[in-house]
Amino acid sequence: MRTRLAVLGSAVALAAGALVPVQLAGATPAAAAAYEWVALGDSYTAGVIPAAGEVFEIPRDGCERTDLSYPQVIDRDLGSLIELTNVSCGAATIEDITFNAQNPIGRHLPPFSEDPDYPFPPVPPQSEAVSPGTDVITVGAGGNTLGFAQILFTCLQLGDGSGGVGTPCRDGLADDIPGRLAKVSKDYDEMLATLHERAPHAKVVNVGYPTVIPEDTSKCRYNDLEQFASITPGDLDWLRDDVLNPLNATIEKAAAEHGDTFVGLSDSTRNHSVCDAGRWVEGLFTSLDPFQVAFVHPNAQGHKNAADHVAEAVLNALGVN
Repeated sequence: MRTRLAVLGSAVALAAGALVPVQLAGATPAAAAAYEWVALGDSYTAGVIPAAGEVFEIPRDGCERTDLSYPQVIDRDLGSLIELTNVSCGAATIEDITFNAQNPIGRHLPPFSEDPDYPFPPVPPQSEAVSPGTDVITVGAGGNTLGFAQILFTCLQLGDGSGGVGTPCRDGLADDIPGRLAKVSKDYDEMLATLHERAPHAKVVNVGYPTVIPEDTSKCRYNDLEQFASITPGDLDWLRDDVLNPLNATIEKAAAEHGDTFVGLSDSTRNHSVCDAGRWVEGLFTSLDPFQVAFVHPNAQGHKNAADHVAEAVLNALGVN
Protein backbone atom coordinates (compact mmCIF):
# COMPACT_ATOMS: atom_id res chain seq x y z
CA MET A 1 0.00 0.00 0.00
CA ARG A 2 2.81 2.48 0.84
CA THR A 3 4.41 1.85 -2.57
CA ARG A 4 1.12 2.50 -4.29
CA LEU A 5 0.60 5.64 -2.23
CA ALA A 6 3.97 6.90 -3.40
CA VAL A 7 2.75 6.53 -6.97
CA LEU A 8 -0.47 8.31 -6.07
CA GLY A 9 1.50 11.14 -4.53
CA SER A 10 2.99 11.95 -7.90
CA ALA A 11 -0.52 11.98 -9.34
CA VAL A 12 -1.85 14.62 -6.95
CA ALA A 13 -1.21 17.35 -9.50
CA LEU A 14 -3.79 15.75 -11.78
CA ALA A 15 -6.54 17.15 -9.59
CA ALA A 16 -4.60 20.23 -8.59
CA GLY A 17 -14.71 17.24 -10.67
CA ALA A 18 -29.69 13.75 -16.02
CA LEU A 19 -31.76 16.15 -17.55
CA VAL A 20 -32.59 15.72 -21.22
CA PRO A 21 -31.82 19.09 -22.84
CA VAL A 22 -35.24 19.52 -24.39
CA GLN A 23 -34.48 23.20 -24.95
CA LEU A 24 -32.16 22.18 -27.76
CA ALA A 25 -35.19 21.41 -29.89
CA GLY A 26 -36.11 25.07 -29.76
CA ALA A 27 -32.66 26.36 -30.70
CA THR A 28 -32.75 27.69 -34.26
CA PRO A 29 -29.97 26.12 -36.36
CA ALA A 30 -30.16 29.01 -38.83
CA ALA A 31 -28.80 31.42 -36.20
CA ALA A 32 -25.18 30.55 -36.98
CA ALA A 33 -22.84 31.55 -34.16
CA ALA A 34 -25.51 33.79 -32.70
CA TYR A 35 -23.76 33.74 -29.32
CA GLU A 36 -20.15 33.65 -28.13
CA TRP A 37 -19.46 31.29 -25.22
CA VAL A 38 -16.24 31.07 -23.20
CA ALA A 39 -15.72 28.01 -21.00
CA LEU A 40 -13.39 28.49 -18.03
CA GLY A 41 -12.43 26.04 -15.32
CA ASP A 42 -10.21 23.35 -13.88
CA SER A 43 -9.88 19.63 -14.62
CA TYR A 44 -13.54 18.97 -13.79
CA THR A 45 -14.32 21.14 -16.82
CA ALA A 46 -11.36 20.24 -19.03
CA GLY A 47 -11.82 16.48 -18.73
CA VAL A 48 -8.15 15.51 -18.28
CA ILE A 49 -8.43 11.76 -17.61
CA PRO A 50 -8.67 9.03 -20.29
CA ALA A 51 -12.12 8.07 -18.97
CA ALA A 52 -13.30 11.52 -20.12
CA GLY A 53 -12.19 11.05 -23.70
CA GLU A 54 -9.21 11.80 -25.89
CA VAL A 55 -7.10 14.96 -25.73
CA PHE A 56 -7.94 16.88 -28.89
CA GLU A 57 -5.69 19.95 -28.73
CA ILE A 58 -3.09 19.98 -31.54
CA PRO A 59 -0.50 20.97 -30.63
CA ARG A 60 -1.05 20.06 -27.00
CA ASP A 61 -0.78 22.88 -24.50
CA GLY A 62 -0.75 20.63 -21.43
CA CYS A 63 -4.25 21.56 -20.25
CA GLU A 64 -5.60 18.13 -21.28
CA ARG A 65 -8.99 19.15 -22.61
CA THR A 66 -10.77 16.01 -23.73
CA ASP A 67 -13.39 15.50 -26.40
CA LEU A 68 -15.99 14.06 -24.01
CA SER A 69 -15.74 16.88 -21.47
CA TYR A 70 -18.96 18.81 -20.98
CA PRO A 71 -18.00 21.96 -22.93
CA GLN A 72 -17.21 19.84 -25.98
CA VAL A 73 -20.40 17.78 -25.59
CA ILE A 74 -22.50 20.95 -25.41
CA ASP A 75 -20.64 22.45 -28.36
CA ARG A 76 -21.59 19.46 -30.50
CA ASP A 77 -25.18 19.43 -29.22
CA LEU A 78 -25.77 23.11 -29.90
CA GLY A 79 -24.25 23.02 -33.35
CA SER A 80 -23.72 26.49 -34.80
CA LEU A 81 -25.92 28.33 -32.30
CA ILE A 82 -22.99 29.11 -29.98
CA GLU A 83 -19.34 29.56 -30.83
CA LEU A 84 -17.25 27.96 -28.08
CA THR A 85 -13.87 29.12 -26.82
CA ASN A 86 -12.74 26.50 -24.28
CA VAL A 87 -9.70 27.57 -22.25
CA SER A 88 -10.30 25.35 -19.22
CA CYS A 89 -7.14 23.75 -17.90
CA GLY A 90 -6.30 20.84 -15.63
CA ALA A 91 -4.95 21.88 -12.20
CA ALA A 92 -6.15 25.49 -12.62
CA THR A 93 -6.77 27.53 -9.50
CA ILE A 94 -9.22 30.41 -9.35
CA GLU A 95 -6.26 32.79 -9.59
CA ASP A 96 -5.16 31.03 -12.79
CA ILE A 97 -8.52 31.96 -14.24
CA THR A 98 -8.42 35.55 -13.01
CA PHE A 99 -4.85 36.77 -13.46
CA ASN A 100 -2.15 34.06 -13.29
CA ALA A 101 -0.28 32.59 -16.25
CA GLN A 102 -0.48 28.86 -15.53
CA ASN A 103 2.19 26.24 -16.15
CA PRO A 104 0.20 23.18 -17.33
CA ILE A 105 1.43 19.73 -16.33
CA GLY A 106 -0.13 17.59 -19.05
CA ARG A 107 0.17 13.97 -17.94
CA HIS A 108 3.68 14.27 -16.56
CA LEU A 109 3.36 12.27 -13.35
CA PRO A 110 6.70 10.57 -12.69
CA PRO A 111 7.39 7.79 -11.91
CA PHE A 112 3.99 6.66 -13.18
CA SER A 113 3.93 8.66 -16.40
CA GLU A 114 6.56 10.63 -18.32
CA ASP A 115 4.85 13.07 -20.66
CA PRO A 116 7.01 13.38 -23.82
CA ASP A 117 5.81 16.97 -24.36
CA TYR A 118 6.57 18.17 -20.84
CA PRO A 119 7.38 20.91 -19.84
CA PHE A 120 4.70 23.03 -21.47
CA PRO A 121 4.89 26.80 -21.96
CA PRO A 122 2.67 28.88 -19.67
CA VAL A 123 -0.88 29.53 -20.82
CA PRO A 124 -2.43 32.98 -20.32
CA PRO A 125 -4.92 33.69 -17.54
CA GLN A 126 -8.19 32.17 -18.70
CA SER A 127 -10.07 35.45 -18.22
CA GLU A 128 -8.15 36.91 -21.15
CA ALA A 129 -10.36 34.82 -23.45
CA VAL A 130 -13.34 36.90 -22.29
CA SER A 131 -14.14 40.10 -24.18
CA PRO A 132 -16.93 42.70 -24.38
CA GLY A 133 -18.46 40.60 -27.16
CA THR A 134 -18.78 37.48 -25.00
CA ASP A 135 -22.42 36.51 -24.48
CA VAL A 136 -22.11 33.70 -21.94
CA ILE A 137 -19.36 32.45 -19.63
CA THR A 138 -19.33 29.13 -17.83
CA VAL A 139 -16.86 28.58 -15.03
CA GLY A 140 -16.13 25.57 -12.84
CA ALA A 141 -13.37 26.15 -10.32
CA GLY A 142 -12.47 26.17 -6.64
CA GLY A 143 -11.21 22.67 -5.89
CA ASN A 144 -7.57 23.45 -6.55
CA THR A 145 -7.71 26.69 -4.59
CA LEU A 146 -9.15 24.66 -1.71
CA GLY A 147 -6.29 22.19 -2.20
CA PHE A 148 -8.60 19.20 -2.46
CA ALA A 149 -6.00 17.00 -4.16
CA GLN A 150 -3.48 17.63 -1.40
CA ILE A 151 -6.16 17.00 1.22
CA LEU A 152 -7.01 13.68 -0.43
CA PHE A 153 -3.41 12.56 -0.50
CA THR A 154 -2.91 13.50 3.14
CA CYS A 155 -5.99 11.46 4.01
CA LEU A 156 -4.53 8.51 2.11
CA GLN A 157 -1.30 8.74 4.04
CA LEU A 158 -2.92 9.20 7.44
CA GLY A 159 -5.39 6.38 6.82
CA ASP A 160 -2.73 3.90 5.74
CA GLY A 161 -2.49 1.16 8.33
CA SER A 162 -5.56 2.36 10.23
CA GLY A 163 -7.65 -0.62 9.17
CA GLY A 164 -10.36 1.82 8.19
CA VAL A 165 -10.95 2.90 11.78
CA GLY A 166 -11.17 6.45 13.09
CA THR A 167 -10.82 9.88 11.50
CA PRO A 168 -7.08 10.56 11.32
CA CYS A 169 -7.46 13.04 8.46
CA ARG A 170 -10.20 15.05 10.12
CA ASP A 171 -8.19 15.10 13.31
CA GLY A 172 -5.15 16.46 11.48
CA LEU A 173 -6.72 18.87 8.98
CA ALA A 174 -10.09 20.06 10.25
CA ASP A 175 -8.69 23.29 11.69
CA ASP A 176 -7.33 24.29 8.26
CA ILE A 177 -10.58 23.99 6.31
CA PRO A 178 -12.29 27.28 7.31
CA GLY A 179 -9.25 29.25 6.15
CA ARG A 180 -9.13 27.34 2.89
CA LEU A 181 -12.82 28.00 2.25
CA ALA A 182 -12.32 31.69 3.05
CA LYS A 183 -9.58 31.79 0.40
CA VAL A 184 -11.96 30.21 -2.13
CA SER A 185 -14.63 32.77 -1.29
CA LYS A 186 -12.27 35.73 -1.64
CA ASP A 187 -10.71 34.53 -4.90
CA TYR A 188 -14.05 33.54 -6.40
CA ASP A 189 -15.51 36.96 -5.69
CA GLU A 190 -12.51 38.62 -7.34
CA MET A 191 -12.80 36.30 -10.35
CA LEU A 192 -16.48 37.08 -10.92
CA ALA A 193 -15.85 40.81 -10.58
CA THR A 194 -13.12 40.51 -13.21
CA LEU A 195 -15.32 38.52 -15.59
CA HIS A 196 -18.17 41.01 -15.33
CA GLU A 197 -15.76 43.88 -15.91
CA ARG A 198 -14.34 42.25 -19.04
CA ALA A 199 -17.76 41.24 -20.40
CA PRO A 200 -20.39 43.60 -18.92
CA HIS A 201 -23.28 42.09 -20.87
CA ALA A 202 -22.34 38.42 -20.51
CA LYS A 203 -24.37 35.90 -18.54
CA VAL A 204 -22.16 33.96 -16.13
CA VAL A 205 -23.04 30.36 -15.29
CA ASN A 206 -21.17 28.90 -12.31
CA VAL A 207 -20.86 25.12 -12.25
CA GLY A 208 -20.60 23.24 -8.97
CA TYR A 209 -18.90 19.93 -8.27
CA PRO A 210 -20.69 16.56 -8.49
CA THR A 211 -21.25 14.08 -5.71
CA VAL A 212 -17.94 12.34 -5.16
CA ILE A 213 -18.58 10.56 -1.85
CA PRO A 214 -21.88 8.74 -1.16
CA GLU A 215 -24.10 9.44 1.83
CA ASP A 216 -23.58 5.82 2.84
CA THR A 217 -19.81 5.40 3.01
CA SER A 218 -20.19 1.71 3.85
CA LYS A 219 -20.34 1.38 0.05
CA CYS A 220 -16.68 2.40 -0.07
CA ARG A 221 -14.25 -0.50 0.27
CA TYR A 222 -11.20 0.25 2.40
CA ASN A 223 -7.92 -0.24 0.50
CA ASP A 224 -9.67 -0.38 -2.89
CA LEU A 225 -7.51 1.69 -5.23
CA GLU A 226 -10.39 2.05 -7.67
CA GLN A 227 -12.25 3.85 -4.91
CA PHE A 228 -10.58 5.83 -2.09
CA ALA A 229 -7.88 3.32 -1.06
CA SER A 230 -6.83 3.93 2.56
CA ILE A 231 -9.13 6.84 3.40
CA THR A 232 -11.30 5.73 6.31
CA PRO A 233 -15.11 5.81 6.18
CA GLY A 234 -15.11 8.39 8.96
CA ASP A 235 -12.80 10.64 7.00
CA LEU A 236 -14.91 10.19 3.87
CA ASP A 237 -17.94 11.41 5.83
CA TRP A 238 -15.90 14.41 6.97
CA LEU A 239 -14.64 15.16 3.45
CA ARG A 240 -18.20 15.09 2.11
CA ASP A 241 -19.88 17.11 4.88
CA ASP A 242 -17.18 19.56 5.93
CA VAL A 243 -15.10 20.00 2.78
CA LEU A 244 -16.94 19.27 -0.48
CA ASN A 245 -20.46 20.37 0.47
CA PRO A 246 -19.19 23.67 1.90
CA LEU A 247 -17.10 24.19 -1.25
CA ASN A 248 -20.24 23.98 -3.38
CA ALA A 249 -22.09 26.24 -0.95
CA THR A 250 -19.29 28.82 -1.17
CA ILE A 251 -19.50 28.85 -4.96
CA GLU A 252 -23.29 29.08 -4.92
CA LYS A 253 -23.19 32.00 -2.48
CA ALA A 254 -20.65 33.92 -4.57
CA ALA A 255 -22.74 33.39 -7.70
CA ALA A 256 -25.85 34.71 -5.97
CA GLU A 257 -24.02 37.78 -4.69
CA HIS A 258 -23.06 38.68 -8.27
CA GLY A 259 -26.51 37.96 -9.67
CA ASP A 260 -25.24 34.94 -11.59
CA THR A 261 -26.57 31.45 -12.25
CA PHE A 262 -25.40 28.46 -10.22
CA VAL A 263 -25.66 24.94 -11.65
CA GLY A 264 -25.54 22.39 -8.86
CA LEU A 265 -24.53 18.88 -9.89
CA SER A 266 -24.61 17.13 -6.52
CA ASP A 267 -28.28 16.11 -6.61
CA SER A 268 -28.21 14.67 -10.13
CA THR A 269 -25.07 12.66 -9.36
CA ARG A 270 -26.11 11.51 -5.87
CA ASN A 271 -26.31 7.82 -6.82
CA HIS A 272 -23.27 7.92 -9.09
CA SER A 273 -20.40 8.58 -6.67
CA VAL A 274 -16.99 6.93 -6.75
CA CYS A 275 -18.35 4.10 -4.60
CA ASP A 276 -21.54 3.44 -6.59
CA ALA A 277 -21.80 0.63 -9.14
CA GLY A 278 -22.79 3.09 -11.88
CA ARG A 279 -20.18 5.67 -11.01
CA TRP A 280 -19.88 8.92 -12.92
CA VAL A 281 -16.74 9.90 -11.01
CA GLU A 282 -13.69 7.66 -11.12
CA GLY A 283 -11.73 6.74 -8.01
CA LEU A 284 -7.98 7.05 -7.53
CA PHE A 285 -7.52 4.73 -10.50
CA THR A 286 -9.93 3.89 -13.29
CA SER A 287 -8.21 0.52 -13.61
CA LEU A 288 -5.22 -1.26 -12.13
CA ASP A 289 -4.38 -3.49 -15.09
CA PRO A 290 -3.13 -1.46 -16.76
CA PHE A 291 -2.72 1.39 -14.26
CA GLN A 292 -4.88 4.31 -15.37
CA VAL A 293 -4.74 7.25 -12.99
CA ALA A 294 -7.97 9.17 -12.45
CA PHE A 295 -7.49 10.72 -8.99
CA VAL A 296 -11.20 11.30 -8.45
CA HIS A 297 -12.42 12.96 -11.66
CA PRO A 298 -15.65 12.69 -13.68
CA ASN A 299 -15.78 10.16 -16.48
CA ALA A 300 -17.67 10.54 -19.77
CA GLN A 301 -21.02 9.78 -18.13
CA GLY A 302 -20.36 12.44 -15.49
CA HIS A 303 -19.53 14.98 -18.18
CA LYS A 304 -22.65 14.05 -20.15
CA ASN A 305 -24.76 14.72 -17.07
CA ALA A 306 -22.99 18.05 -16.53
CA ALA A 307 -23.52 18.91 -20.20
CA ASP A 308 -27.28 18.38 -19.90
CA HIS A 309 -27.56 20.68 -16.89
CA VAL A 310 -25.13 23.34 -18.07
CA ALA A 311 -26.67 23.49 -21.56
CA GLU A 312 -30.09 24.06 -20.03
CA ALA A 313 -28.71 26.86 -17.84
CA VAL A 314 -26.87 28.49 -20.74
CA LEU A 315 -29.92 28.49 -22.98
CA ASN A 316 -32.14 29.81 -20.20
CA ALA A 317 -29.64 32.57 -19.39
CA LEU A 318 -29.59 33.60 -23.04
CA GLY A 319 -33.38 33.40 -23.34
CA VAL A 320 -33.20 30.75 -26.04
CA ASN A 321 -36.31 28.62 -25.58
